[in-house]
Amino acid sequence: MLSVPDIGVLGPYTYLATEVMWGAVALALLWYADAFRTAARTVLVLYPFAYVWDWYTLEVGVFEIPLRTGVELLGIPIEEHIFMLVVPAMVVGTHETLRKVLDGESTTPDAPSDDGPRGDSDRGRRKHS
Repeated sequence: MLSVPDIGVLGPYTYLATEVMWGAVALALLWYADAFRTAARTVLVLYPFAYVWDWYTLEVGVFEIPLRTGVELLGIPIEEHIFMLVVPAMVVGTHETLRKVLDGESTTPDAPSDDGPRGDSDRGRRKHS
């Protein structure tokens, strides 16, 4: 069986510490891919849905978070708010990093381009000159 280190030694800061660690990874990916605006748009769209979903599942007892600070904001743990920022940022950062690495993308998702008014209509199929 795989032995996983016990990070529970951080006690009530365990969840927060993992959010900070994975948030740093997400930020690094976004920086590399130059995709901060893309991630911000995604987070803004998803956050309200994620908040309601999270609030509801915590309220009805679907899950509990024992290793957290106990600080709540708008009825849910502060760590969950961070989670709702980190997850979409990680997804966008990973997606845009893969696009940049695998497609050899010469322009970044947040940079203006010449492929239409939105600048992102056919980014995956754009021909490079």
